[in-house]
Amino acid sequence: MKVETFGTAANTLARDTVESVEMTNDGLVDQYGRTAVDLRVSLTDKCNLRCTYCMPAEGLEWLAGPDLLTDDEIVRLIDVGVTRLGIRDVRFTGGEPLIRRGLLPIVAATAALRPRPSISITTNGLGLAKLASPLAAAGLDRVNVSLDTLRPARFERLTRRDRHRDVIAGLAAAADAGLVPVKINAVLLRGVNDDEAVPLLRFALTHGYEMRFIEQMPLDAGHTWNRNAMVRAEEILAALGVEFTLTPDPGHRGAAPAEIWLVDGYDGASVGIIGSVTRPFCGDCDRTRLTADGQIRSCLFSQDESDLRGALRGGCDDAEIARRWRVAMAGKLPGHAINDRLFLQPARPMSAIGG
Repeated sequence: MKVETFGTAANTLARDTVESVEMTNDGLVDQYGRTAVDLRVSLTDKCNLRCTYCMPAEGLEWLAGPDLLTDDEIVRLIDVGVTRLGIRDVRFTGGEPLIRRGLLPIVAATAALRPRPSISITTNGLGLAKLASPLAAAGLDRVNVSLDTLRPARFERLTRRDRHRDVIAGLAAAADAGLVPVKINAVLLRGVNDDEAVPLLRFALTHGYEMRFIEQMPLDAGHTWNRNAMVRAEEILAALGVEFTLTPDPGHRGAAPAEIWLVDGYDGASVGIIGSVTRPFCGDCDRTRLTADGQIRSCLFSQDESDLRGALRGGCDDAEIARRWRVAMAGKLPGHAINDRLFLQPARPMSAIGG
């Protein structure tokens, strides 16, 4: 199913679906037959970098402590997702998840669930050199690390922090701890770092990491995203093709966001490109998102959220929480509509949603 945009009819269908859907003990199935089995859990909206394409130099107005889910509340919601709703994959995000004090106990409690989900984390890598081994011991399976440049000075300009060496050390520590495959996520920006597609892939291949390039999405705090400044998937492929011979992976992509190409001559190594804007994969999306303040989002670009924190603190049992979660996902729209002329960027930036 390839659905890219939506309009009034789809919104009406969503409302009708939520009103009429028969709630059972099935999983998180939406009106288009997609089943969410991948849960993204934001542990905090705070971040210790200030990437220019994400947030202002002074940071943002962070969520107040009482608004955040407690460690126990996060674990309980993950438990409901895994044991009652069919969640198979749990990825911890932020903000920057490594700065969450309860991270290790949360990972350990998630790993203890049965059936045990796959557990990963998306991080900027700053604290990974110290935490990689403890995270592996707690039950983390793998990591995705954001790294947009191999040049320390450029890294400092992009992130407003002189921490490039810490990210490189974190990548090595993750590999040493067995958190494999170690994946690198990079966003290329026109006129900023768009000359680094080949060097980044070469670096990943040399160290045994998996490279992922992501089209820049309209999720910045300042709402200054410019389609013309975005480096498109086809441009990234063309740049890589100058040095590498890439062959489409014959395997079925399924719900994976990345299109995969095998890199000839590198013993099965691959590179992925996530073309969220120009090559949307909404029709196969299998994700549900939990924000750090306990809101369920059916899509990164949702305009609506469903409050599970209130249900938790109001005394609802797990069955009722699961029911509300199903309702939240049942009305999921067909696509993110970035390419629709009436598209509205969500009020929350990426750091407050969770990637």
